[in-house]
Amino acid sequence: MSCQSSFEQAIAPVETIARAILVLRGQKVILDADLARLYGTTTKRLNEQVKRNPDRFPVDFMFQLTPEELQAFRSQNATSKGRGGRRYFPYAFTEHGALMAATVLSTPRAVEVGVYVVRAFIRLRELLASHTELSHKLMELESRLDSHDEQIATLIEAIRQLLAPPDKPERRIGFRVRERLARYAVRQS
Repeated sequence: MSCQSSFEQAIAPVETIARAILVLRGQKVILDADLARLYGTTTKRLNEQVKRNPDRFPVDFMFQLTPEELQAFRSQNATSKGRGGRRYFPYAFTEHGALMAATVLSTPRAVEVGVYVVRAFIRLRELLASHTELSHKLMELESRLDSHDEQIATLIEAIRQLLAPPDKPERRIGFRVRERLARYAVRQS
């Protein structure tokens, strides 16, 4: 086992970090509580540093959840709404915001873990790209199969028509005379 991989396991594996990444407003984000836990600090300390450095966190680096987003998140993850806990809506950090948070915290652990957080975002991006590529290939294959299905259905229908008996009886060739039968009286002797 290399020194780096044991270090990575001591901090947090990329897979663990990746599980904390959510998709909100069409962006991959990590919530402030999860980020603070990874960086080895409290959520309060993280948010204090963010508020002290507002110019480092534009809207594309970080945003605060709306009540509707928080409610959807709670119902999706079955978290309680009980008393205590947070008195404000959590912040969501994008990949760049998470890295910037590591720099404003300026603790050695935050800087080191920041690298792993970025790697987790990159891994998710790669997975998403491979899933997108795979879904495009599946759609292309489906369209090919649909056209093949149509062609096969046309071929089967043509074979059925050839095998089916004709609807009308065949017309006889030649001349046919239709006469009324004569009524002959037969005498009996």
